[in-house]
Amino acid sequence: MTAMTLIKGVDVTSGHLPPAGQRPGADKGDPQLGLLKIAPNAKGNISIWECQPGGWPINDRPDTEVAFILSGKAIITDEATSKANAVTAGDFVVLPPGWTGRWDVIETIRKVYAIY
Repeated sequence: MTAMTLIKGVDVTSGHLPPAGQRPGADKGDPQLGLLKIAPNAKGNISIWECQPGGWPINDRPDTEVAFILSGKAIITDEATSKANAVTAGDFVVLPPGWTGRWDVIETIRKVYAIY
């Protein structure tokens, strides 16, 4: 039998995240990451993620990402609509398989996400 996972709200929103290096594919700034993987035995990838300012493209993503923004600010540009969307605390984002666009982090951003 496996145990449940509980992370207290204060740790989700402002707890220390282990350093995870620069965001792969970054072409703007120095977007250093913090990452805490949650539920390693679950299907997919469930994590708390933080990223410092910088930017990178995403081309034809192979999976779905569902994310809830906890703090900070980013601009996510959707290539299909050419719309630049500001995302901030409280926003919910779904990036489907095949999505192409760009992330530009303006203020260090933290999110909880699931990728499957």
